Amino acid sequence: MNTTRLLLTAWAYRSDTAGTYASFGPVGGAALLGLRCETATSRIVLSRAGQASGPLPINLVTTSLSRSYSAVPAGAAQPLVSVSFAPRDAILDAMAFSRGRFMVEVPGLPTLYLPAWPEAARVIEDCR
Repeated sequence: MNTTRLLLTAWAYRSDTAGTYASFGPVGGAALLGLRCETATSRIVLSRAGQASGPLPINLVTTSLSRSYSAVPAGAAQPLVSVSFAPRDAILDAMAFSRGRFMVEVPGLPTLYLPAWPEAARVIEDCR
């Protein structure tokens, strides 16, 4: 008997008193990646699920642009590494308008290939 399971993943969008947030992960499970517009600081924070003891590189690859940043561990209930962007950073538009998917690569963690759905673009626009 074949017991292959299909893991459904999707983007979700929500707002709260701190700003707006788009998360990507298994339906009904913990987010693998989050994109938050922090309205108080006018910054966009990308958070990747995973543990790190210090700063490490995070590579973002889209159909039109590739960039490397330094991600730092973020204190949270779920271990995260995060990087903060100015709302007009070119990589954000490249992620939102990538043809099909964009890639998030962190050494030691599985590479994520994320669909360029409207939820991420909405968070980016919320901060502008």
